[in-house]
Amino acid sequence: MTLMNKVALVTGGSQGIGKAISEKLLAAGATVAIAALDDPALTGTASEFKSRGLRFKSYGMDLTDDTQIETLVKSVVRDLGPLDILINNAGITGPTGAAHTIAIEDWDRTLKINLRTPFVLCRAVAASMIEKKRGKIINISSIAGKMAYPLRTPYASSKWGLIGLTLTLAQELGPHNIQVNVICPGPTRTEMIDSVIRKRAEAAGVTFDAMYKEYVRATALKRMVLPSEVADAVLFLCSPESDAITGQAIDVSAGYGFRIGE
Repeated sequence: MTLMNKVALVTGGSQGIGKAISEKLLAAGATVAIAALDDPALTGTASEFKSRGLRFKSYGMDLTDDTQIETLVKSVVRDLGPLDILINNAGITGPTGAAHTIAIEDWDRTLKINLRTPFVLCRAVAASMIEKKRGKIINISSIAGKMAYPLRTPYASSKWGLIGLTLTLAQELGPHNIQVNVICPGPTRTEMIDSVIRKRAEAAGVTFDAMYKEYVRATALKRMVLPSEVADAVLFLCSPESDAITGQAIDVSAGYGFRIGE
């Protein structure tokens, strides 16, 4: 699969799944814009990619700010060229706790970052993709967007919503030859899942190791997903080989939720 002469924007591309996606797209020949908070993770990734001679540009910004999103898209087009690919990967874990104990401001922040920001970005790039009669949009949801996820109400709701956004946009943009799909990772070996497991263990009154084993036990493959495995699925959906695929919510979850055996 080749993405030569393609320009991609990856949000949250400085670490975890986002960094793995950026690396896969770069290896396939794409020019990649990485947008994330202006923090040590972005600085470190930018330095690493620069030392490897990769074709990228980093943009440090707050993706909850509509004005900054508008500026981001205009800057990428100015610096790298019209966008062919948008990867909405940036997100937060949100709070852990029973729904009736969740602070409204925590609910609002989780939904804003995990659902509103992808919508605003899709809205920002849609017109140019429609004009070109081509484009790829891939949203990163979660297996939590397909199942009940007790103690994680804001996160699950945002990820269910992202799937709904994806399927709806696929119908709206399909006549313009724009494919819109969503990846639903299961527990993935990142710092983010460690944070989730730690908070869930505290809420349940068990150790981190015990909760970690519960997450693994709940998968058919009895292991966590690797960021590179999520990135492989994204790469395929960005490629010409996936041109007939749209409106799909694809699990990369190691079979999470099946609970086959002990």
